[in-house]
Amino acid sequence: CGILVILILMTLNLRGVRESATLFAVPTYFFIFSIVVLIGAGIFKVFAQSQSHLHVAGLSQNLEAVPLFLILRAFSSGCSALTGIEAISNGIPLFRKPEQKNAKITLLWMSSILALFFISITFLAHEFHLVPKEGQTVVSLLSRSVFDTDGPYFMVQISTALILILAANTSYADFPRLSSLLAVDRFLPRQLAMVGDRLVFSNGIIGLSFFAIYLIIHYQGDTHLLIPLYAVGVFLSFTLSQLGMVVHHIRDREPGWRVGILINSTGAFVTAIVLLVISWTKFTHGAWIVLLLLPFLVVMFKKINKHYCDLGAKLMLTDDHLN
Repeated sequence: CGILVILILMTLNLRGVRESATLFAVPTYFFIFSIVVLIGAGIFKVFAQSQSHLHVAGLSQNLEAVPLFLILRAFSSGCSALTGIEAISNGIPLFRKPEQKNAKITLLWMSSILALFFISITFLAHEFHLVPKEGQTVVSLLSRSVFDTDGPYFMVQISTALILILAANTSYADFPRLSSLLAVDRFLPRQLAMVGDRLVFSNGIIGLSFFAIYLIIHYQGDTHLLIPLYAVGVFLSFTLSQLGMVVHHIRDREPGWRVGILINSTGAFVTAIVLLVISWTKFTHGAWIVLLLLPFLVVMFKKINKHYCDLGAKLMLTDDHLN
């Protein structure tokens, strides 16, 4: 099933960005609608039970009993679940003009919707006294409590499955473009910089699909083994990009550079903590592969780049000598 989904995403992305974006808008609106219905029905059911007072947990009473590392681990897991928002910043050139303004509006709406959904589902999970159950997500447990197993329950489940499939498309939106930039700088094969008939980086899309299928087959689709491979690389990239912005602000000192340093320093600090927690807790679950592979790739890319630079210098000297 996972391999079939990858092949479908590959085919849609090979047809072009505009066509795939239009098709993927339907699951997005469907998911938002179903979660809004779930939250609305859940809140109505809570207040309709004639509860004169709502039981709210006293966090101040239990906070001392919760280890700090456990809080950091929960925070890191939540951050991993919310990754994908950065795809907006990576795809600003794809927005309609004015690109930057439209991207900011989209990012604001997405962050607000996610925050509202998170707070609402957390509140309802507490009110319905939900406890973790193997094989079911919190959304599934909440849907059963609100709708039992009626039609709305399956609506929420289907929309959640569709939005998770859509989330996988984030890689297709960013990786081919990133690999093309690396290919231009000769860090990756130059074929990845070629644009196909549909004005998409076809080789990058096909290569991404091939490696995704390989990982699913190798790890048998086990998310507990696949997520560490993803999370470590993502938060390492976040940390490096935030630190890069700090260096940028210090060097250029553009208007508002002090505020920029504060924001990006905070971002680098938070993402670095998440990176350390995930690396520590998921090291034996597959994070060690990324932690060992990344330094190897950096050294290899440096050697490849140096080789091409030396080769280019020799060719220039040869041309000058012939002339």
